[in-house]
Amino acid sequence: MAFIFMDESGDLGFDFTKKRSTDFFVITFLFVQDKRSIEKIVRRTHAELQRKYKRKQSVLHCYREKPKTRKRLLRRLAERECSIMTIYLDKHKVYTDLKNEKTVLYNFVANILLDRVYAKKLIPLEQGVQLVASKRETNKFLNQNFAEYLASQARRNHKSDISIAIRTPHEDKSLQAVDFVSWAIFRKYQYQDDSYYRIIKTRIIEESPLFP
Repeated sequence: MAFIFMDESGDLGFDFTKKRSTDFFVITFLFVQDKRSIEKIVRRTHAELQRKYKRKQSVLHCYREKPKTRKRLLRRLAERECSIMTIYLDKHKVYTDLKNEKTVLYNFVANILLDRVYAKKLIPLEQGVQLVASKRETNKFLNQNFAEYLASQARRNHKSDISIAIRTPHEDKSLQAVDFVSWAIFRKYQYQDDSYYRIIKTRIIEESPLFP
């Protein structure tokens, strides 16, 4: 079975007078055939932090980590067999209607990226695939709506049955890896800092804006 791990960076707020409202929003897919190789990277990086700093926290969050830790994990990931696809959204270009429907916008962006996975034939139609999305909503209805929407779109547009799971980074360690990737790409657009992005650039097979 193949796996797609999904995470996002930035926010979908459109009040740019607020300090925490970002200019960009990024959704990233990490596509792998062997999820164990990704889990090993996360475990190894965390074990090193435990030994050196006696750290008890079991989940790696890129924005909290030191630059050395970020680069170490990204370098290890770049050495693995994986593919990265990302779509970035300049929020200043979003249509007014979508600004008022943040859940619809989020689902729409994720589905566009999934369409591109199929278009590039990363998923053989006869092969099982599971998309694991990092949990961002506490509302069960919204999570269920997201999963059902993506699954129905895959069936309708690609005649493919895809399994959709929504988990926390604690529940699935591979989500911690895609968190680092998404953060690195987001930083390139939001802060014009591509120092982390360049580490995993060779693994990126698609990187495109939603509204050019």
